[in-house]
Amino acid sequence: MTSVAIATRKSSRAEPSSAALPLVAVVGQPNVGKSTLFNRLIGQRRSIVGDEPGITRDRIFGEVEWAGQRFAIVDTGGIVTDDDAVIPASIFKQAGFAIDDSQALIWVVDARQGLTTLDEELAKLLRATGKRVLVAANKSESARVEATASEFYKFGFEEVFPVSAEQGIGLGELLDALIRGLERAPESGEGVVSSHKRELRLAIVGRPNVGKSSILNSLLGEERAIVSPVAGTTRDATDTLLETPDQLFRLVDTAGIRRKGKAAEMAEKLSVVMAMKSLKRADVAIVIVDAEEGVTALDAHIAGYAYDAGCSIILACNKWDAVKNKETSTSSEFERNVRERMKFLDFAPVIMVSALTSQRVEKLLPLAIRANEARNRRVTTSQLNAFFEDAVSQPRGGSAPAPVKGGVSRLHVQYMTQASVRPPTFVVFTSGGKGGLHFSYLRYLQNRLREQFDFFATPLRIVEKHKQRKKR
Repeated sequence: MTSVAIATRKSSRAEPSSAALPLVAVVGQPNVGKSTLFNRLIGQRRSIVGDEPGITRDRIFGEVEWAGQRFAIVDTGGIVTDDDAVIPASIFKQAGFAIDDSQALIWVVDARQGLTTLDEELAKLLRATGKRVLVAANKSESARVEATASEFYKFGFEEVFPVSAEQGIGLGELLDALIRGLERAPESGEGVVSSHKRELRLAIVGRPNVGKSSILNSLLGEERAIVSPVAGTTRDATDTLLETPDQLFRLVDTAGIRRKGKAAEMAEKLSVVMAMKSLKRADVAIVIVDAEEGVTALDAHIAGYAYDAGCSIILACNKWDAVKNKETSTSSEFERNVRERMKFLDFAPVIMVSALTSQRVEKLLPLAIRANEARNRRVTTSQLNAFFEDAVSQPRGGSAPAPVKGGVSRLHVQYMTQASVRPPTFVVFTSGGKGGLHFSYLRYLQNRLREQFDFFATPLRIVEKHKQRKKR
C-alpha cells in the first residue's frame, strides 16, 4: 500500500495508514540504488529507476510490512553536499526534511565502487543527526564484492549489511535488524485521522514549467515539492496528504507532460508514463495553463488525457499576476480563448490563479470538493424517469435534436438508466432502425443531465444499447 507525506497547514492530525507509523528514510549519494531498494521494499514500482544519476528529486513515500511490523519509508534524492546548483541544493534540503522526520536511516552505498570521498562527507552528516543508521552495501551480488562491504564499518556504524536491491539478496537480514529498533505505531488516540473520510485524489497536471509544484506548495503552505526555473524539475509523481475540516485530499504533483517523441531522456519518458498513471487513479485533475504564454495545443492535449481518464477537471490559469495590461474584460477574454481551444471541456470551470502570490489558489480545493461530489452523484430511478419524460420522450417545444442525423431513421429512444459513477455513466436503450445516436443528440443529453442534476466539472459518459427487431 502506498503511503504519502502529511501536510499540516490545516490539520495536524495524521493519516491512520501511514502517518502514525514509524518513518524510515533511504539516503545516499546519487546512483547507488536507493530507488531500486525502495521499490523492492514496498513491492511496487513507485520511484523511477534508471542508469542516469539524480533521477529521484522529491521525497517519495511508501509503506512496508515485515514480520508483522509496519513502517513508512521515504525515498530521497541523491545527496551532493558541495553542489550549489539550484536542483542539487533543493534535493539536499528535501533529504534533510526526511532525515529530521525519521526514526531510522538506511544509508545506501555502492559496494562495487567502495569507499568514496562523498561517502566520508555523508558519514559525518549522518553521525551528526544522532539517528540510528543502517548501512546497506548495495550491489553485493558476488562473494568478492560482499567481502569488500566490510570496509564501510570504518565509518563507525555498527550495522552494515551486504545487499543486492536488484536481486533481493540480504534484505531479510536488513529488515530483521531494522524492525527490532523501531517503535510500534499507536493503535488509537490523538494523531490519527478518522477513517470514515474517503480521500479525494487530486492530480495536478500540465506541460513542463507551468507552475504545478508551485501550486502544490501554495496549497500546502510549505515547500513540499522542489521548484526551480528549470523545466522538468519534477520527475516522480509525488503524493502528499492534506486534511481540511471538510475533506482529506491526496495531492499528486506530476511531471510535466510532453508530446510523444519530445521527451529526450529516459527519465523524462518514464515520468510522463507515471503522470499518465496518476491521472487514471485521480478523482479530480487540476490542469494548469500558463496565463503568460496563453493556451497551447499541448495544453489541450494534456486536458484530453485527463478527460479520457474520466477525471473531473478544473482549468487553472497560473501566473495571472504576471499578465500585463489587465483590464476589466481581460479575464473573460482569456476564458473565452480557453473555451475556444478546449471546446470538449465546456463543463470545466476556469479560474485565474497565481501560485507566487497565492491569488485565488484557496478556491481550488472547494471547487475540487464540489466536482468530486458531482462525480459520485447517483440519480434515483424516479428522478431519471421524470427527466426522461421531460427531456427525451416529450421534449418541450421540440428542442431536442433528432436521435440520428436528418431524423429520417425509425430509431426510437426507449428509456435510460444510470449504470455507474466516477464518472457518471448512463445507458440509453434504443430500438428500431439502425443503432448509432448522433453526436448532437448525445451532447444534448449531456447538457440537459448536467443542467438538471448539477454534474459540475464532471464528464458524463453515455452508452447506447440498441435492440434490433427479430426477423420473421
